Amino acid sequence: MPQARGWADYYEKLRDRPPRRTLVAALDAFGAAAETPADALAIDLGCGDGRDIVEILRRGWSVIAVDAEPEALRQLAARKLPGAERITPIVARFEDVPLPLGVQLVNSSFAMPLCEPERFHDLWMRIREALPQGGRFSGQWYGKRDSWTGRAGMTFLDRDEALALLDGFDIEMFEEEEADGVTPRGNPKHWHIFHIVARKR
Repeated sequence: MPQARGWADYYEKLRDRPPRRTLVAALDAFGAAAETPADALAIDLGCGDGRDIVEILRRGWSVIAVDAEPEALRQLAARKLPGAERITPIVARFEDVPLPLGVQLVNSSFAMPLCEPERFHDLWMRIREALPQGGRFSGQWYGKRDSWTGRAGMTFLDRDEALALLDGFDIEMFEEEEADGVTPRGNPKHWHIFHIVARKR
């Protein structure tokens, strides 16, 4: 069980961090425009132990929680969050999960780039198809100056490539961040990130 213990330690370090601001901005945009659907459904791709799900539930949404690590969903269940009955957990790589038509929000915080380019682009096409008009994507993509560039099984984009993928969306947030820092595990890293909230036209 050493791998599970490693993931448990990782999630413990993130436990009390607030939801990502991209998610909060997307949820706020629904509320500000009085666009929150009556049966609001989100899917969180790479949900971890629920850092963003806490806020999704607090806003009254139902959520499909997807993560490839069983330990993530075990810890999510152990949190016994208010509204937990509105969580549908799925243990799977998010590239393989069918996206239900009509899901109003697809959230993927720092997770979507963790797949090879061909599968990344296939996943993005499926997200585009699943979202209805007015649906939103929130999350992060990695830029090509990120220090992880070149790692197998990951996708990195330059700014023009990222913007081209958002054609057909109203871009509500597109912030490019580049800075030296550390990973949640404490390892030094140069980050090159695009923070995105986009609404399907």
